[in-house]
Amino acid sequence: MKHEDIKRIFEGYFEKYKKTEGDRTAWSAVWLETTKEGVLELNMTKCPKGTTFKIFVNKKKEAQISGWNAFFETMPEIATKYPGLYDEQRIFSEMEFVI
Repeated sequence: MKHEDIKRIFEGYFEKYKKTEGDRTAWSAVWLETTKEGVLELNMTKCPKGTTFKIFVNKKKEAQISGWNAFFETMPEIATKYPGLYDEQRIFSEMEFVI
């Protein structure tokens, strides 16, 4: 899947499902993907500092990264470390379906 499509889909999902982080200066949306290989959590947070992603695998934080470029650099590493867990075609097709 193209990076532009992933960004468009995740941003659309964020806008539809975001929740405030308390003081209304930070907003987050979480996508939870459960497979037989484990549980992947993609957390997108936007605040005055910018966009941050927190990546959890089986409730353990694997990465906290800033910006889309870092997201696209990190996710292949997650896919390699946890085979079968991060399938961007499946995840973002499902995410697009719910928006």
